[in-house]
Amino acid sequence: MGRSYIVDEAVAKYLGGLQADPGSCATGLLAGQSSPQRDFVVLAVQTPHRESEGQLNSSRGGSPLDDIDVEWVTEHARQVSRMLPGGLCILGLFLVTPPELSKDAQNTLKRLIFAMDKCIGKGRLWELTEEDVTDRVTLHICSKTKKTVCKTLDVKDPKSSAKPADWKYQTDVSSSWPMLTCSVEVDLQIPLTGSSDNTDKCIKDGLRRWAKQIEAGNCLISGRQALDDSELLSGQKKNIKTAHRQTLPARILVSDPELDERCSALVQLCSGSIRVRGVVHCRAYIHNNKPKARHAAQAIKRDIINTVSSRVEMFLEDLLINEGSHKGLCTGQQALPRRVFAPMPFSGLSVCDYMFPDESTADVAERLKEMLDWETPEEDIDISLENNQLFSPELEITDDHGSSKHVISEVENSKIHKAPHYYAGVAVAATIALLATATSLLYFSE
Repeated sequence: MGRSYIVDEAVAKYLGGLQADPGSCATGLLAGQSSPQRDFVVLAVQTPHRESEGQLNSSRGGSPLDDIDVEWVTEHARQVSRMLPGGLCILGLFLVTPPELSKDAQNTLKRLIFAMDKCIGKGRLWELTEEDVTDRVTLHICSKTKKTVCKTLDVKDPKSSAKPADWKYQTDVSSSWPMLTCSVEVDLQIPLTGSSDNTDKCIKDGLRRWAKQIEAGNCLISGRQALDDSELLSGQKKNIKTAHRQTLPARILVSDPELDERCSALVQLCSGSIRVRGVVHCRAYIHNNKPKARHAAQAIKRDIINTVSSRVEMFLEDLLINEGSHKGLCTGQQALPRRVFAPMPFSGLSVCDYMFPDESTADVAERLKEMLDWETPEEDIDISLENNQLFSPELEITDDHGSSKHVISEVENSKIHKAPHYYAGVAVAATIALLATATSLLYFSE
């Protein structure tokens, strides 16, 4: 048997309740945490029905598998991946078909898996390591018999064939996973060069440089350096009778390249700059099967990168949706969306969303229903963690004369339309960077 998947019973209940229309198929996402030994599946969510440009999807007259909208499935995966906190990711896809389509289901799943991974990976700023698992799970479910077939595909090899995998259900898979938390100040300035049409590339290049700093930083978890293969929870007593979730504070120390003797100064002609600043709250989860400290540190660092880049991306998408492709609009500083958290049913984990200044918890609840297929009471949505207006995340673009303005390039538009700001929130987990200008270290503190 190949790779093992430990699946929460809540996922089994959700999948068992799915009903595809007669003669049609249903797709959805499987999310959780990957580890070198096994993967943990804690969330399944069906792809929402698509209604775009006022037209319903119509059959192409062939197999129902041919009617599956690959672009829509992958865009849903991109949106949901933003909503997952640090340590969690999209592990794969499920497909529900009638019995007569079972033989062709694997080819469809392979096509969807590779398209989904390409879509999610396109916006990734952190580097994959040799330890990162590149197997993605596919689960085929027969709508009549409810029989399941679990296989994996290696997304780093386009010619890979599906391999059998072990799919095991278990109760309370993530109920006692430790949670890492941190609130950190961000002050990131990115130079803009060339014309306004080059703005998007400049921003991405600047974020990539900053992301490398974060990846190279030293991580402290509960005051201890997290570099080696030591267990994250080593030295702590385990109470078998009362399994509870521990909360671990995290800090990141990052060297300032401008003060590093090995770095050379670079003089660059700029037409302006973009500045991202504010205090951001993050969190990450790590499995409790003897987790290593360096894996927890990696989850935090990646979440730092994800949450900053995603907020900038959503802000620019929002400007394009509201103002078209006109240049020079919205003078002055603009607030970035702030992160809010909501509980994930049955698991004890949380997901997140981003709320723009003109939005309310009702908008967040609506997005959670659309993206994750569950009802969330507004009172369960935590908006307090980034509620300090003095330190709210903001973005400012300055031209070469020092005046503030927003220069918008043709950033890729969101394909799932918002209501009114339709963005699934960034799923990030842990800590964000404090870029200090007067010291040689950048402190990420709670």
